[in-house]
Amino acid sequence: MAINTTRLDRFISEFCKFNRKAVRLVLAQKRVYVDGVLASDIAQLVDQFSHITLDNAVLQANKTYYIMLNKPVGVVCATKDDKHKTVIDLLIGQFDQETRESLHIVGRLDLNTSGLVLLTNDSRWSERLTSPKHKVAKHYHVTLEKQLTDEYISAFAQGMYFSYEKITTQPAELEIICPFEAKVILTEGRYHQIKRMFGRFDNKVVALHRYAIGQLSLDETLSSGASRPLSASEVVNISA
Repeated sequence: MAINTTRLDRFISEFCKFNRKAVRLVLAQKRVYVDGVLASDIAQLVDQFSHITLDNAVLQANKTYYIMLNKPVGVVCATKDDKHKTVIDLLIGQFDQETRESLHIVGRLDLNTSGLVLLTNDSRWSERLTSPKHKVAKHYHVTLEKQLTDEYISAFAQGMYFSYEKITTQPAELEIICPFEAKVILTEGRYHQIKRMFGRFDNKVVALHRYAIGQLSLDETLSSGASRPLSASEVVNISA
């Protein structure tokens, strides 16, 4: 979901109904600011989150949203669903409809997985978190049907070949907490990846919970289904 950009002169022309000559004039007269900086280049690119003023009048000041949500089991990571409650539905009462409809999900969890879900309207930020080249770690707590052994640790660290996609997963870190529980850290997000990796050992995942993404851990004060905005430092430091 890329953010669309446009030239500053085109934005001013369309917003103010100015012709090209008038746009050049207001820029030459030093009357336009973009993100608090005096604008002079008519070809400067702006996007939906650029703060733009003309003669101190605000032309555009769209707000970015960054939200942490504690997803319960049984809720789907989707904007709409005919059968199940969605993570967007959980935001009703906290954000208006227009804001909810502007959000997208950063790294989905399946129906039966709980834990940290991020939502935003800033696709540049979500791209940094989900792009494989950035290798932002996702941390999970896993409960298994059968006991774990050290063999799992080496198998996860080597990566596993998935014949359906014809790919080998990136190395994953597995830490055994107790015979039936483990922590798993992934730097990618293949379809049902954790369940399929444990499936190689014929070991069913009983419960799966994501408790952190990058440097951001799920707020323990958030009850299941609750959410809160991220702080400015959390937004910046999550992939640090």
